Amino acid sequence: MKIGVYPGSFDPITLGHLDIIRRAAPMFDEFVVAVMINSAKHYMFDAAQRCDFIRRSTADMPNVTVETHDGLLAEYTRQRGATAIIKGLRAISDFEYEFQMALINKKLNPSLETVFLTTSSDYMFLSSSIVKEVGRYGGDVSGFLPPQILDDVVQKMRV
Repeated sequence: MKIGVYPGSFDPITLGHLDIIRRAAPMFDEFVVAVMINSAKHYMFDAAQRCDFIRRSTADMPNVTVETHDGLLAEYTRQRGATAIIKGLRAISDFEYEFQMALINKKLNPSLETVFLTTSSDYMFLSSSIVKEVGRYGGDVSGFLPPQILDDVVQKMRV
């Protein structure tokens, strides 16, 4: 069984993330969206909410599962029996960081590969941070988020 892992904070999941999931999931028997927890980050949504948003947004994809992890990604993939990490790239600046992480993960788990998918041109500008910034000031974020979670995210941003 081929298992792929798409790690990230997904705070919240955007249409850009969803585009990567839709394109990558068919490559694997099981595709895990791993909500990673970084104690140095301050999240708008807790891990349970982020997982719920992803589950609702991917409900039509039967091979997609959602889990959380708060340790090393390389170790998590070993525990899950995953063969690949999927990473979306928006720009050259993303590649520099992600390439370094791919090399570290490969060193820690030699059986692991990292697969880079370029983001659709429709979403190259999009990040969770930008969505939160627009939303905090009352801007329209409906073109950035899956419709299944839009109302919940907007409500939280306006608090």
